[in-house]
Amino acid sequence: MIEPLRCLIVDDEIAAHYVLENYIGRMDRLVLAGQCYNALDALNFLHRQPIDLLFLDINMPELTGLELLSSLSYAPRTILTTAYTEFALQGYDFGVTDYLVKPIPFPRFLKAVDRVLAQQPALVGSPTVSAPASVIPTDSIMVKVDADWIRVKLDELLYAQSWGNYVKLFLPGRMLLTPLTTTELESRLPTDQFIRIHKSYIVALNKIERLSGNTLHIGDTDLPVGITFRRELTDRLHK
Repeated sequence: MIEPLRCLIVDDEIAAHYVLENYIGRMDRLVLAGQCYNALDALNFLHRQPIDLLFLDINMPELTGLELLSSLSYAPRTILTTAYTEFALQGYDFGVTDYLVKPIPFPRFLKAVDRVLAQQPALVGSPTVSAPASVIPTDSIMVKVDADWIRVKLDELLYAQSWGNYVKLFLPGRMLLTPLTTTELESRLPTDQFIRIHKSYIVALNKIERLSGNTLHIGDTDLPVGITFRRELTDRLHK
């Protein structure tokens, strides 16, 4: 028996939730795992638990659906839902499987879901394993700075420092202050490029110049290395 795909609906319109919830409930291969009414709540949801299929609206306040996709280090299979066809076409740059134009007829919904199911590997004999979500690599994340959303290129990020309920992002020649915790930021960064060295610091591995005792050097900056993080750091540096 193959486990049904866990679905998340992200849309700021209640009517859209009613339609998609009804459609998902009519399919044995799908199960509704969650519903979010804005992209920020969806971002937090995706950090807490994995899903297999994302039904994502594009035009939402504060953070659009496409901006949400661009901020993820990896993403599940995604079907865009929108009233604006011209924006939906941009979704293929993010590897989306299909897009649905509102109002969404059930036959068109079925066709989009069939495309997703066709991409799922066969799991015969693996009753407890769900089909894996697709992986969409990214070279940047979107962060909120004051009233704006700013794209941060990961190859420019030197290190991050916890600052109360915020995180300072240090880049060449500038610093950005964003309302994230260090743990939330860590979950959005690729683990092969970044590492936690202290409860208050995350650094880019390829920006490390020297490790002296419990002090790490990036350019002219000295950063403390926590005792509980040191062994993993030295292991990663020796690879």
